[in-house]
Amino acid sequence: MNYDDLLDDEVRAFIARTDALYPPEAVDFTVAQQRRFYDALCQEFDVRRPEGVAVRDDDADGVAVRLYEAGSPGATVVYFHGGGFVVGGLDSHDSICAEICAGTGYRVVSADYRLAPEHVHPAHFDDAVTAARWALGRYDGAVVLAGDSAGGNLAAAVAQALRGTPDAHRITGQVLIYPGLGGEMTRGSYVDHARAPGLSTADVLFYRDIRAGGPAPESDPTFAPLQDTDFSGLPPTLIISAACDPLADDGRDYRDAIRAAGGRAEWINEAGLIHGYLRARFISAKARDSFARIVAGIQCLGQGL
Repeated sequence: MNYDDLLDDEVRAFIARTDALYPPEAVDFTVAQQRRFYDALCQEFDVRRPEGVAVRDDDADGVAVRLYEAGSPGATVVYFHGGGFVVGGLDSHDSICAEICAGTGYRVVSADYRLAPEHVHPAHFDDAVTAARWALGRYDGAVVLAGDSAGGNLAAAVAQALRGTPDAHRITGQVLIYPGLGGEMTRGSYVDHARAPGLSTADVLFYRDIRAGGPAPESDPTFAPLQDTDFSGLPPTLIISAACDPLADDGRDYRDAIRAAGGRAEWINEAGLIHGYLRARFISAKARDSFARIVAGIQCLGQGL
């Protein structure tokens, strides 16, 4: 795949800055080193929180969360950060969550779920469900589940797990940003973009195995939402993928599964963008426009539209 033809100068500049801090072969380093790389990367692209957003940390029944509020929220967003279930936390996605809060007016609850390899599946899923249940129990009104990459996996798994519970009707939508949903890895985007900048298929395998702590479970939608056999009863869903990403087809396949079950789902495959492009939203026009679509999608779903 010739990415020089697919990516513009702004995205290529983003890749160069990213690679200088988080090397493409990062999975060959220790987890401690990967976390240092990732923390440096997050700091490099960090921006100040928008004015008017109040932030505080709290405890959601044993799961650390960070709350963002601006005025009187009309809905609550429960956000799960990316990082392959290995890196990331409340600080890594702080400005992203603050901007979602400012852009929608909604409260944002960012969940600091446990990470692998210290904690393997289902620890991450258990923490995500706990945070979502806590938000549903603490706040009135609509709840939107959202997350990027690994966090998109968790948001989808939580939406599927909470179907049929008393508060499920209050989950008015989910927004999944370049999610990894456990799709078939021998075809499509996993092959076409196996060596994509930002994330390779080999990286996906590394994160899958370290998360599982051994062989990946089969037929377990809490690990891989696309392994579910029933996609009915899910909230309206917006999936936004990066076209130059091995995970791109997961978004399409999840959309198709929900639609086949009679649900509402939309998939946007962002041309000319790579995995992790949220951090490029201030240096890439394409990333900035996509982030605006993400915020608008969250706002619409929080209104039940």
